[in-house]
Amino acid sequence: MLFRQLFDQESSTYTYLLADSTLKEAILIDPVLEQVERDRKLLEELGLSLRYCLETHVHADHITGTAKLREATGCLGIAPDNAQVGCADRHIKDGETLQLGDIMIEAIATPGHTDSHMSYYVNSDRIFTGDALLIRGCGRTDFQSGNAGTLFDSVTQRLFTLSNETFVYPGHDYRGHTVSTIGEEKHFNPRFVGRARANFIEFMAHLNLPDPKKIMEAVPANEHCGNLVEGQNNTIPK
Repeated sequence: MLFRQLFDQESSTYTYLLADSTLKEAILIDPVLEQVERDRKLLEELGLSLRYCLETHVHADHITGTAKLREATGCLGIAPDNAQVGCADRHIKDGETLQLGDIMIEAIATPGHTDSHMSYYVNSDRIFTGDALLIRGCGRTDFQSGNAGTLFDSVTQRLFTLSNETFVYPGHDYRGHTVSTIGEEKHFNPRFVGRARANFIEFMAHLNLPDPKKIMEAVPANEHCGNLVEGQNNTIPK
């Protein structure tokens, strides 16, 4: 499997390229609108055609590049089950798999950051966690129907039960980290180590973080696969 980790500086977002070297077909996880040309150039350089764009959730801090990539390449856009993304070509459910040559992706529902968040377990050795689990952190839970208790359960009962050797590739990083493991996060992630569920909920309730800068445009656009919708009532569910 060919694998690349790509980074958008403005939103600190990781996009992941996975490709089958025999089929010469690729998957992008969480593409960013402003980086579409970068991604297309890389695909061209590597001789790959884009088969799927795969979203972990409806993002609030950046606009997805799925719509633009789908228009340019004919790829299919895949969103988590229950995500309010009517334009998706497919909604993937918990436990469902997506296979592309030697790449096997299992969808693992990890709600809490949003109510329809999905992580992707690839070839039984790496997990793409979106905003559910970050390196030494986790996603916030104070908008988009987020729920701290649900996130605690998702991380401790779904992700932390994977093998300790499983590589963790998050949707964002703000401190220069690129990869971790489940074992590392179980032992060193301060959001979870030594915290009971009730304490985690209390901690998350007092983060007092500002809203993401692009939230008012990003969420409605991402509900339309990255297409900006003029005149739409841009309200964000709490």
